[in-house]
Amino acid sequence: MTKSSFKLKLSFNSPVILGFTMICLAALLIDQITGGQSNRILFSVYRSSLFHPLTYFRFIGHIFGHAGFSHFLGNIMMILVVGPLLEEKYGSANIAFVILATALTTGIVHYIFFPNVRLLGASGVVFALILLASFASFQEGYIPLTFLLVAFLYIGQQVYEGIFVSSNVSNLTHILGGFVGAGLGFVMNKNKMSKY
Repeated sequence: MTKSSFKLKLSFNSPVILGFTMICLAALLIDQITGGQSNRILFSVYRSSLFHPLTYFRFIGHIFGHAGFSHFLGNIMMILVVGPLLEEKYGSANIAFVILATALTTGIVHYIFFPNVRLLGASGVVFALILLASFASFQEGYIPLTFLLVAFLYIGQQVYEGIFVSSNVSNLTHILGGFVGAGLGFVMNKNKMSKY
């Protein structure tokens, strides 16, 4: 190989995951500039009037907001590790659907059951992708042992922390995200198997 034939090019390999990351980063920067106002108005979900149009935007917008840089990094690092592999396996449209389904599920449940608490962050999406990843080796008629271990460890930890640990972490959001990822992983893999 000659020196002139060796060229490196950037690859936009995972448009949904990279786009999601950029939106989250932009939301974080805008929130820093506005002194927390954009998170309150756009990027967190809480009980507000159903006649207010931003209420419906916040059902999805809350997954883009983060309380700070460390909160953002904690979620985005895992999404960037797991997400591109899943997007390659399931396709961009399916991963976008998983993210939106997770946002709506966690946003609406939080709106109904936790009226006085603001929810923001992509941790529900992280858990959806983790449980979805555990279905990667799914075969018809078999439940992957990795799925059972991941479900037991991640969901079990969230149930334990929700009951015994007092923190600002929304364990219910993690659990719901996990169920969305597991449910959609099961459906997508079953559909894939039925095509063959």
